[in-house]
Amino acid sequence: MSQPVVHITNLSLHYRQKPVLLDLDWTINKGEHWLLCGESGSGKTTLAKAIAGLVKPIGKIEKLVDVHYVANWYQFKDLEGQSNFYYQQRYNKHAVEVTATVMAELERYGKENNLKFESLPELLAALDYSLLTDSALIQLSSGEHKKLQLIKAIWLKPALLILDQPYNGLDTLSRKNLNNLLDQIIAEGTQLILIGNDEELPLAINKFAKIESGKLTEIAEEECAFVFNEYNKVAVPEFLDQEPVAHPSQTVIEMIDVNISYGDKQVLTNINWKVNSGEKWLLQGHNGSGKSTLLSLISGDHPQAYSNNFYLFGNKRGTGESIWEIKGRIGLISPELHWYFDPSATVWQSIASGFYDSSGLFCEPGSTKHAQVDELVHYFGLTEYKNVLMNELPLGKQRLALLARTIIKNPEVLILDEPCQGLDQQQTKHFNKLV
Repeated sequence: MSQPVVHITNLSLHYRQKPVLLDLDWTINKGEHWLLCGESGSGKTTLAKAIAGLVKPIGKIEKLVDVHYVANWYQFKDLEGQSNFYYQQRYNKHAVEVTATVMAELERYGKENNLKFESLPELLAALDYSLLTDSALIQLSSGEHKKLQLIKAIWLKPALLILDQPYNGLDTLSRKNLNNLLDQIIAEGTQLILIGNDEELPLAINKFAKIESGKLTEIAEEECAFVFNEYNKVAVPEFLDQEPVAHPSQTVIEMIDVNISYGDKQVLTNINWKVNSGEKWLLQGHNGSGKSTLLSLISGDHPQAYSNNFYLFGNKRGTGESIWEIKGRIGLISPELHWYFDPSATVWQSIASGFYDSSGLFCEPGSTKHAQVDELVHYFGLTEYKNVLMNELPLGKQRLALLARTIIKNPEVLILDEPCQGLDQQQTKHFNKLV
């Protein structure tokens, strides 16, 4: 006989007068472990937050067990309780002095939740995190932050654990390790709801559902790959069909024996790399290997670029060029830029800010630029959201706006650091087609 642990009836929630969830019914029985899939913005996160008691919809939710929700977004605070960091701050050696270490954060969290510290070493080892305990939070990579968020949640051992996009930012090995760890805690009694569209899942997942038009429908596992509607066939904006104004130098980037360190921690060692005009590179490596640090040298955000033998667009860094001259020729998206971007800007303002490489819009674009922003708003399907604040949108819509910001000036160099985090499969295909 089925034993419900969560029972939902007639659940509805509206956003900006539009239904997100509509008379939704769902029963989660003991022993069931669900994958919840669907298009970006379909209501998956909203439903998860409703179950966790973080939003108040109309309808009834009966919970017979404790529930812990792990958001797809993660933030940390400095020693004064502030989280309003700026993008380049993570590369500033003085920032280490005002942010806690990983171990200090775990000690705070463990004491706050009365957790058993003797179980922590095994958990850290399971996600290959044991050597990071002395690292400052601000110096962690996006994947390392995600692992820390997951470690804290699993350490709690809740009866029902809801993980929203848990694989964002994780490398291939870390995803495998996470799935093994999730199977282990499921065997020990935890139930799981996993929100995402990933193909490699914990073996214990035994139920599948999609959200569409505000309703939840149970589906077969093989149907999860077909829950996305095709984007309307929208032509690429004409201004992006034009060749960007390129520098005459054949060599765009050249690094000679580049070294980056933070105190005793060596991040990059004797890097030699040349990128010529017209080349397209794929940069791979495990979480924390230094990929984002390497790219930050190119974007002009890392101060140690000046102490290395490093050439950009044919000029040695530190020979008189301004950071704004560099940024004017580069389009950048990264998890960190998304974290620290101005959440009070509208979608339209956020895209337009790409012309000026600012976080938020501080001057009015001319008519040509105005029209180009409108074209990209249309191309990415953001027309109905263009006057909505970024912090009021689902993560996937925010990321689309920032991707549009990245390409708005048709730059010579695109730096795409995990560009499709938070996007569903069709959104990812749509962006890749444009690139």
